[in-house]
Amino acid sequence: MTERIPFGFVERLIEPFSPSLARKRLSQRVALDFLRRGYDGAARGRGTQGWTATGSSADAEVSVAGPALRARMRDLVRNDPMAAQAVQVLVNNIVGPGIRPRAKTGNKRTDKRVNELFRRFAATCDWHGHTDFYGLQALAVREMIEGGECLGIQRFMPRGSGKDVPLKIELREADHLDDGLRGYGVTGPRIDMGIEYDAAGRRVAYHMFPDHPGGTSNVFGNRLKSERIPADRVVHLFERQRVQNRGVPWGVSAMRGLRDFGDWHRAEMVRKKTEACLVGVVIGEDAGAETVAPSMKDAAGNKVEEFSPGMVAYTAGAQSIEFSQPAAAGGVAEWSRTQLMIIAAGFRVPYALMTGDFSQSNFSSNRAGLNEFRRMVDQLQWQCIIPMLCQPIWDWFILAARTQGLLPEGDGPIGVEWAPPRFESVNPKQDADADLAEVRAGFSTRSQKIAARGYDPEEVLDEWRKDAEAADAALLVFDSDPRRVAKAGSAQPETKPVGAADTVTE
Repeated sequence: MTERIPFGFVERLIEPFSPSLARKRLSQRVALDFLRRGYDGAARGRGTQGWTATGSSADAEVSVAGPALRARMRDLVRNDPMAAQAVQVLVNNIVGPGIRPRAKTGNKRTDKRVNELFRRFAATCDWHGHTDFYGLQALAVREMIEGGECLGIQRFMPRGSGKDVPLKIELREADHLDDGLRGYGVTGPRIDMGIEYDAAGRRVAYHMFPDHPGGTSNVFGNRLKSERIPADRVVHLFERQRVQNRGVPWGVSAMRGLRDFGDWHRAEMVRKKTEACLVGVVIGEDAGAETVAPSMKDAAGNKVEEFSPGMVAYTAGAQSIEFSQPAAAGGVAEWSRTQLMIIAAGFRVPYALMTGDFSQSNFSSNRAGLNEFRRMVDQLQWQCIIPMLCQPIWDWFILAARTQGLLPEGDGPIGVEWAPPRFESVNPKQDADADLAEVRAGFSTRSQKIAARGYDPEEVLDEWRKDAEAADAALLVFDSDPRRVAKAGSAQPETKPVGAADTVTE
């Protein structure tokens, strides 16, 4: 039998007029009481005084802070070398040369046809004509890290008689979204921060400015009215850290530290320059209680009004010289290293990769740190970049190819296998031996190992066959040919291809 918690004095007063409000107030009071007793982090008192936290939604916080966070992070990336390097390291590892697709229909002929179509599409798919599909991937991920999110627009070209897919991709920054557009209807759609939702909360459209609101063309009032673009023509790339619909830049938890570290570095540099300005002062006997500055002159006899590096100043009746002693600052390296470690943690990159300082790690610790970083990159590739950016563009490509008549009509999408770029090995020989042992033991297949390196297994085998046939035709035997040479370097008995028929002689 459960014991009913009684209403307090205020709840008893409210209950006759609003029972639901009384119950809500009671539940909040009980929850607060449990928090006081159960979690130190929720305690109230002198130790947590000044700790202000809100229970607002992620989108409410992004709505208020998003523009300022984007502007400040871009400023840091432009002017701070550590921020610029952290962003570059993330782009290099998440995208690298590109996350590449391979058609998987079960029909080799169809796969080859689709892959060739995509190769031609990828080379010219940029709406602005600057790069290819893999360059767009890198730019979109950079925008997501630096600005919090990136938008891609589907641009169908006029249908012609050509053999290329009539599709282009236009990337836009998050600033194109009409943040100030909000609307609520009783039965109609809801618009919040430029994104339109249906009654079930699903995205149906984006309201975007054709031109960047901060662009120079807007000085003349060009295209400042947002336009409605259906959601099935837009890809929206951002990392979801909560149940949210807009993203924030990476490294926001390190922004204050990065800014303060840069300010400290500049202030320390100014202090050192100031100390180095006055090398020495030649002092006379009659200087007395006179202050130094009013009677100082340089070697030419001109009155000193400002200091410069390496300067020697003279006082009246100069007879002796005293040299300045710049103060030594101890512990600068240790303090700087600690601050940079905090900043690297905020950007989620290894300290050594962001700073280039490997003095604090050995082979084992460096490899362990890289393994954890690579797990984070894997998670981001497969749970964010591929489903939110790559797969929708692939679906657009298939639709456009079918519309153009380059592929047969079908009901469903054509299967695709994505191959992220491989990670460079810290110890290539050791890793290659481990891969070989796994394949020999049956824990993996050769195709899986080839795909893990970013290559198409079928293309590799096809190239290997052509190379082997060319070597046989030239009567050449290479040490890399496992058909002819054993691992130890000795000759192997000649083997025939799998499935070849035995030759019967009389």
